[in-house]
Amino acid sequence: MENFIVISVFVCIGGLLRRLPVFPAQTAQALNLFALYVALPAVILLKAPHIRFSQEMLLPAVVPWAMLLFSAALVLWGGKVFRWSREVVGVLLLVVPIGNTSFMGVPMVTAFFGEQGLPALIIYDQVGTTLIFAVYGSVILAVYGSNMRIRPGKIAGRALLFPPTMALILGLCIRSWPYPEPVLDFLKTLSAMLTPLVMTAIGFQLKIRLSPTTLRPLGFGLILKLVAAPLIALAGCRLLGFDTLAANVSIFEAGMPPMVVAGTMAMAAGLAPELAAATISLGMVLSFLSLPLLYWVL
Repeated sequence: MENFIVISVFVCIGGLLRRLPVFPAQTAQALNLFALYVALPAVILLKAPHIRFSQEMLLPAVVPWAMLLFSAALVLWGGKVFRWSREVVGVLLLVVPIGNTSFMGVPMVTAFFGEQGLPALIIYDQVGTTLIFAVYGSVILAVYGSNMRIRPGKIAGRALLFPPTMALILGLCIRSWPYPEPVLDFLKTLSAMLTPLVMTAIGFQLKIRLSPTTLRPLGFGLILKLVAAPLIALAGCRLLGFDTLAANVSIFEAGMPPMVVAGTMAMAAGLAPELAAATISLGMVLSFLSLPLLYWVL
C-alpha cells in the first residue's frame, strides 16, 4: 500500500506540473522517451539474468496472446452489434488488446507483488505485449489507418530494435556473468527512476474530453480491458490449476489500462482521435481503482 501511495503522489505531481506554464506541452513525451530508452531497459537488464525458464514461465508468454484473441473478437462483435464506424472499430482493436504492461506494469507489479514479480512481467511484456504491438498493431494500423501499408521488414526491425527487447536479449546472453559492482549500482540508479518518470508523465497528460458519441465505445472498451479481460484470465488460470506468482502477475497484467503508445499511433493514423485519447486517459484513471480490486480478488 505504501508503494501505491507513492505512485499516486507522482501522478498528482504530474497533474500539478501541467498547470505551470514553465513546463512545455511535450514534457510528458520527453519523460516517457527517457523511461523507454533508459530506465526501463535498466530494469530489464537487472532482472533478465534472474529469469528461470520453466513450465511456469510459459504462462506469462501465453496469456497476452490469449487476451488478444479474446479482446479482438469481442471488439469485432461489438462493432457489428452497435454499428460503429470503421475508425471506432480500428481504435478499439488497437487500444483494447494492447495494455500498458511496462510503463504502468512495472510500478504496479512492484507495488503489489514486490520485485520478485518482475521476471514474469518481463516475459509478459516482451514476449507478449511488445510482439503484439509490433506485429498485430502494425497490421491494424495498416488495415484501418489512412495511407499506411504493411511492411514485414519494418515490423521485424521495430520488434528487434525496441530498446527493452534489446535489453532483454543482452541480459539473457550475459546471464552467466555477474555485473561488476559499479555497473550494478548504475543500473539500480537508472531503474529507480522509472516509477517517478512514468507516473509523473501519466499525471501530466491526463486529459479527459467526452462527447455523447464517444461514451458507448469508450465504456465498452474500458469494461472489456479493465474488467472482462483480467476476469477471463483469472478464470482460465484457475480452471487449469495455475495459482502461482507467475499466474497472478499474468492476470494482473491482463488488467492493465490501454497502452499510451498504441493510442498515440491510433491518433496519428486518423482513427477517432477523441476516442483514442479518452480511452487512454480515463483508462489510466480507472486503473488506480480496478488494479487494487483485482489484486484483492487474486
